[in-house]
Amino acid sequence: MEVVGVRVEMPSNQPIVLLKEINGSRFLPIWVGTGEATAIAFAQQGLEPARPLTHDLLSNTLDLLEATLTAVHVTDLVDGVFFATLLIRDQSSQALTLDARPSDAIALAIRTHSNILATAELLNKAGIEMPAGDGTNQEVEKFREFLDQINPEDFIS
Repeated sequence: MEVVGVRVEMPSNQPIVLLKEINGSRFLPIWVGTGEATAIAFAQQGLEPARPLTHDLLSNTLDLLEATLTAVHVTDLVDGVFFATLLIRDQSSQALTLDARPSDAIALAIRTHSNILATAELLNKAGIEMPAGDGTNQEVEKFREFLDQINPEDFIS
């Protein structure tokens, strides 16, 4: 998955991080908190605050411990809540898995240049299909209109 960016869903002013399949046409909108949205946007733009944010601190800790975040997996959506795990390899090459909020996981993945993955089941459940357009922005505009009209409750099964 690639991070398309952070958008604000109207009229609730709730931030959404938008992921897209790298070799596909599905998008995955994940509602996030304002702080996490800011952290993701900062990392995407290469901005470094004067003092480390929580995600910078965790990235620095991984470096200090000679551990590597190998990937972030966005794994499930239950009752409108997304779940994710961090896959970490320590200095002895032992694989470790930690539960994480997707917003935190994504913010950390951007900082560490790690892969962001989503399960096929999750994309089937919550992904939004957006076929490749004919070179115009018509499909992108339709998607923006869609984002303006959806709410987190729309993804509760």
